[in-house]
Amino acid sequence: MKSLRLSLALLIVLLLAQFTTTAQDAPPSYGPAITLEQAKKVVAAAEAEARKNKWNVVITIVDSATNLVLLQRMDDTQLGSIKISQKKAHTAAALRRSTKVFEDQVAAGGMGWKILGNDEVIPIEGGLPLIVNGKIIGAIGVSGVTSQQDGIVAKAGVDALK
Repeated sequence: MKSLRLSLALLIVLLLAQFTTTAQDAPPSYGPAITLEQAKKVVAAAEAEARKNKWNVVITIVDSATNLVLLQRMDDTQLGSIKISQKKAHTAAALRRSTKVFEDQVAAGGMGWKILGNDEVIPIEGGLPLIVNGKIIGAIGVSGVTSQQDGIVAKAGVDALK
C-alpha cells in the first residue's frame, strides 16, 4: 500500500511538472502587427515549398491580434482546408505557440485531451507563430496535405522572416 501511495505521488509530481511553465519556457509576448509586405514574403516562401513538393495547400496569415491579413488557396486545394488553415493560424497567434504542441498533448492523452473542449483551438500541426525581434507579429496556418507536410510548408514561411 505504501509503494502504491509513493507511485501515485510520483505520478502527480511528474504530471504537474509537465504542465508547469517556467519564465524561460513562457511563449514570447506580442509585438506590432505583421505588415502586408511581410505577410506576402511569408506566403511566397511557403508557396515555394509547397510547389517544390507538389502539395496543394491553403496558406493563411493573421496578425498579432488574430485578424486575417492574407489568405492564399493554391489551385485544386480542397475547400475544407480554407477554414482549417485559418483556425491553425488563429490558434498559433492566440495561444502563442505551434499547433503541434497541442497535437502532441492530445496524442499523449489524459489531461492533454482538455484542449479538445475549446472549439477555438485546433490541435493539428501546421500553425506557427511569426516572430520578429523576439515578439509575435502574427501567425501562419497551412492546410491541404498531411499535418506534418503542412508543418513543413509553414516552417518555410516562418524562415522567410529570418
